Amino acid sequence: MRDVVFDDGAGCGLRLGMIVLSTDETLEYEARQVLEGRCINMMHARIESHPHVTPTSLKAMQARMPEIAALLPKELSAIAYGCTSASVLIGPEIVEREVQSVQPGRPVTNPISAVIAALGALKAGRIGLVTPYAPDVAAPMRKFLADHGIETAHEISFGVDDDRRVARISQRSSLEAMLEAGRADGVEAVFASCTNLGTFEVIDQAEDELGVPVISSNLALIWHLLKLAGIEARGWGPGQLFHR
Repeated sequence: MRDVVFDDGAGCGLRLGMIVLSTDETLEYEARQVLEGRCINMMHARIESHPHVTPTSLKAMQARMPEIAALLPKELSAIAYGCTSASVLIGPEIVEREVQSVQPGRPVTNPISAVIAALGALKAGRIGLVTPYAPDVAAPMRKFLADHGIETAHEISFGVDDDRRVARISQRSSLEAMLEAGRADGVEAVFASCTNLGTFEVIDQAEDELGVPVISSNLALIWHLLKLAGIEARGWGPGQLFHR
């Protein structure tokens, strides 16, 4: 039998997990922009999600989380669950519990926890909020932010309740909404919510025009996932957050 040498495998031994919605077409694409050329192995599992976004359909994902998280390899450095509104409605602590039930000891994040951490790092407590959501999904988001000390000075929603159409919202539309939300009195940062809403192409432009930090669900989630994994990622992504 021939001798064989083993190593740490793909990614220099740095392995991250991401649970992505079945309807999401944006999160993986934007994550690749941050990780391109880095010796990090990002592994994904897809969780079934109904394209019609309602509180009921979002909460239904909780029951499937352990099964899907178990499909990821073991001994990951950190794991992210990629749905902002579902994390609000289910609760970040429950998301963490469900994932850790099959991935014990792994650090777990989600977009809304990542956003709270990001706004804390940016020292921003008053935001302009951009969402694609219908009112019954947007309202719990505002309340969650308020409960964590984040005041929404101005909100713009596209009112789209089909997640497949969210992925088709142009980044020009996202930029225009960011600029409008960010020009409200006293805004200290802009947050564009939803992992299926593309923003990476326009975050730097929005920051340049507004003079305040701009974050998205994907930007915050990837930043926080890397942080939990102990990875120094300064300058890897767009916007001020990745330069903290």
